[in-house]
Amino acid sequence: MRRFHYVSDEEIKNGETTDIYFVRTKEVLEAKGLEKKHVIAEVTSGELPGKWPWGILCGIEEEASLFEGIPVDVYAMPEGSMFRPEDYYGNREPVMRIEGSYGKFCIYETPMLGLICQASGIATRAARLRKIVGDKTLISFGIRRMHPALSPMIDRAAYIGGFDGVSSLSGAKLIGVKPAGTMPHALIIVFGDQVKAWKAFDEVISPEVPRVALVDTYSDEKMEAIMAAEALKNRLDAVRLDTPLSRRGNFAELIREVRWELNLRGFTHVKIFVSGGVNEKNILELSQAGADAFGVGTWLSSASTIDFALDIVEMDGKPCAKRGKLGGRKQVWRCEKCLTDVVLPFNKPKPKCPKCGGEMKSMLKPLIKNGKIVMKLPKPKEIRSYVLQQLEKLSINEE
Repeated sequence: MRRFHYVSDEEIKNGETTDIYFVRTKEVLEAKGLEKKHVIAEVTSGELPGKWPWGILCGIEEEASLFEGIPVDVYAMPEGSMFRPEDYYGNREPVMRIEGSYGKFCIYETPMLGLICQASGIATRAARLRKIVGDKTLISFGIRRMHPALSPMIDRAAYIGGFDGVSSLSGAKLIGVKPAGTMPHALIIVFGDQVKAWKAFDEVISPEVPRVALVDTYSDEKMEAIMAAEALKNRLDAVRLDTPLSRRGNFAELIREVRWELNLRGFTHVKIFVSGGVNEKNILELSQAGADAFGVGTWLSSASTIDFALDIVEMDGKPCAKRGKLGGRKQVWRCEKCLTDVVLPFNKPKPKCPKCGGEMKSMLKPLIKNGKIVMKLPKPKEIRSYVLQQLEKLSINEE
């Protein structure tokens, strides 16, 4: 008996995480001899959470694993690609396309959507924070709020979206980086003395780990920050403010106060690390107040999912689609200069950018050909760099 409530790789690959109506659909199609109907189906999103103008596509590597060995062709935007719900002209923009016998892949619709819906939501929130704070440090702290089986996915998506580091052992291992973190209040409470705890950490932990002292356990944050700086002096890299909301007051003012007192005593090298309740609404104010680094938890790991949907748009070579969706196989064209998108029928020639006249490139590229992975799957660090390059051309709110 499994002790924790999650499924194995094999169960996902076998279609055991699908919705029952796809199993019944497959049964009906087979009984009526329609399971070999060749279809083209596209994945598009509805309106993005918070009316975001763009999202970051995440989870394509897992999609490749899902469809590997299944006799279908899959086309997708490269992982980390910016996408929009609609193109320049208001047409729905596909991020993936699946071609094959519907009876062969219908049971994979549920896991296929799940693999990108949640990961893309997290990556998008991460990218939006990165855009707001510029080059300040962002660390993913949110795995404790979610099922532990999801910790690698959560931290990978956060890192791809632009975060600098992650706290989980499993996430860091998957990404290929060292886990990042500071110290818990429990360490200080067990010692019963802040200074003893900070000094013990400094004595025991490897020198390559930054010395970040948690300074809000017993006393005023300003006083504990001064105590930590005087105790560790040049060895102290940062102080962390994790003050509960109920005791915080004006958090930005608290940061300014701590910064002033540290500078006044010559500890200008000591950075201020902020965690606890950090989100898109308050991070800019905290950054402007003097925070140098942020640990972002629940707001990131519980990001709103992207409502992707899969719809058949062509069958046996003829366009077809339910109402509200556009029929026929399509290609998404993107301007490399301004990231404007245009969706056209697949057989139409490459257009010029309607916004700036720049060259456009096709975005839906082969991922799977007859069950074989054909797309190069980049490492998380490469995907993150791709995201950061796109962010230079994007704004948080677009007209």
